[in-house]
Amino acid sequence: MLRPHLPLNALRAFEASARHLSFTKAAIELCVTQAAISHQVKGLEERLGVELFRRLPRGLALTDEGRSLLPTLRDSFDRIAGLLERFETGRPVEVLNVGAVGTFALGWLLPRLAGFRQAHPQIDLRLTTNNNRVDLAAEGLDYALRFGGGAWHGTAALRLFEAPMTPICAPAQGATLHHPADLAEHVLLRSYRADEWTLWSEAAGIEPLQARGPVFDSSIALAEVAAAGEGVALVPALLFSRYFDDGRLVRPFPVEVSLGSYWLTWLQSRSLTPAMLAFRDWLTHESRKGTASRTN
Repeated sequence: MLRPHLPLNALRAFEASARHLSFTKAAIELCVTQAAISHQVKGLEERLGVELFRRLPRGLALTDEGRSLLPTLRDSFDRIAGLLERFETGRPVEVLNVGAVGTFALGWLLPRLAGFRQAHPQIDLRLTTNNNRVDLAAEGLDYALRFGGGAWHGTAALRLFEAPMTPICAPAQGATLHHPADLAEHVLLRSYRADEWTLWSEAAGIEPLQARGPVFDSSIALAEVAAAGEGVALVPALLFSRYFDDGRLVRPFPVEVSLGSYWLTWLQSRSLTPAMLAFRDWLTHESRKGTASRTN
């Protein structure tokens, strides 16, 4: 148990360093020297009797103890900041930090966020995007919206909806495609999931397609390249309706294959705040509403 007189400066130094994974960047944020940050963190580690960081040649990495401390500490600082803002503005404000895979954010979440803000004006939602690789603790996130199978270490996950993958391409290219096997004559754009075209081939009942096109780290990039006529991409069509509506992309075949779902995730060690509960309930309602509309 900690003795009285908590080392608040050291705790703030740790939190900033953990967020940036850099003593130098933490020092810039807190307007002190890098040596001062390093000294404060070292003192905190000695006080706690554990190492919070692994010092690497090119930065920092959180230890298990550091990962355990960060979410509680970040939540505490956010609560303090929220309370102070309430005193300043006269209204209750709770910050909610959410990270989302870019495809989900642009194709599904952003068009609906106005409804969330209207329903919960007291919540200051702060959204960042990623390419499905995210560290909740290190990035100080309350939630992360991800695509996959739902199993991430140390993380609780709530399934939102399935997003089957289907080929998409520019209209001119689509006019040349009459049978799924015709794709063998085209450039097949790829993501980091190496087996996706093979699995789609099985669903289409054709010989496995040999994808040799460029590799991209997001479905957004895949869709943009496909719209430019540079190849055929395999993406969750549900999240690219705006491209179909404006005629930039077409679906040459109706065949779909499911490679995963979108999930709302959070640290298992994290207690859900009122803002987190409000966002979870709203997101669940919206996802169910969208699923119902697709089945009618």
